[in-house]
Amino acid sequence: MKIVSEHIDKIVAIGKRYGATRLILFGGVVARSENTRDIDIACDGIPGWKLYEFAARLEEELHIPLDVMPLSPPSRFTKYIEMKGKALI
Repeated sequence: MKIVSEHIDKIVAIGKRYGATRLILFGGVVARSENTRDIDIACDGIPGWKLYEFAARLEEELHIPLDVMPLSPPSRFTKYIEMKGKALI
C-alpha cells in the first residue's frame, strides 16, 4: 500500500479536530513494506473513547484499514515508535 500526501493531510486535519497533540506514523507504511495492509498511527491528546471515534473517522474518510494507539502511558513500544516513526504533528 502506498500512502500519499492527501492521506497524510487528512490524518493530520482529522487528528487536530479530535485534539491530537502528537501523531506518529509507524510500521510497514514508514518502512515502505510491500506487504503492508493498513496504516499504523500513534497519538497523544485524544482522550478515552474519542480515540476510537478518531480511528473510525479516519477509516471512513480514507477507506483504508487503520491501527490507532495511544502514546500514553509510555512504554518500551511507544519509545520505539517515537524513535522509528514519522511525526506528523
